[in-house]
Amino acid sequence: MLRFACTGARPEPYSAGPSLLFDVRIAEEEGRRVHSVMLRTQIRIEPRGRAYSEAESAKLVDLFGEPARWGETLNPLQLATVGTAVGAFTGEIVTPVTVPLTYDLDIAATKYFHGLSDGEVPLLLLFSGTVFYAGPDGVQVGLVSWHEEAAFRLPVATWRAAMDDHYPRSAFVRVSTATLDALSAYRSARTIPNWDDTFERLLKEADPGGP
Repeated sequence: MLRFACTGARPEPYSAGPSLLFDVRIAEEEGRRVHSVMLRTQIRIEPRGRAYSEAESAKLVDLFGEPARWGETLNPLQLATVGTAVGAFTGEIVTPVTVPLTYDLDIAATKYFHGLSDGEVPLLLLFSGTVFYAGPDGVQVGLVSWHEEAAFRLPVATWRAAMDDHYPRSAFVRVSTATLDALSAYRSARTIPNWDDTFERLLKEADPGGP
């Protein structure tokens, strides 16, 4: 009954954390009034759908292994699964699907985006959910077909813009509380003003002859 397409994506300007808004077009092809849709959207990264520069390949080794093995290891990555309440419409509607993001580099999808310089990320949106529509005897209930999906190519620049809105020129690395306490003690003992200078000093101590 319903057909789906993704027509665009942009950063969510008013979110508490980095998020993307995907514009999803939903079309009802049988002329029935749709009262609402409780939509579930799974968003999957399809890494085989683009080429990679030498620099990008080097950054993605931790995720996929050496490029010589990518024929076996370049498998889909889960970006998010989100729920959306779609309002009433007849014919078609474009509804925003909000997808929260994280800059935790232990998350595979974040590590993948972080490793890309530019271009587009091939995504596949998979839809399911419940449809409430007008029938001859009143409101009827149906299901979104599990076969419904939509491909979309997300510009890397769009992901980066969403991150920069909240974490400009920054990234996050998760460490244990014990490691954080040790780093904090090191920083305090040397009265280092910020974390960037702390890590820079540690790197110089580890490799005095480095750049």
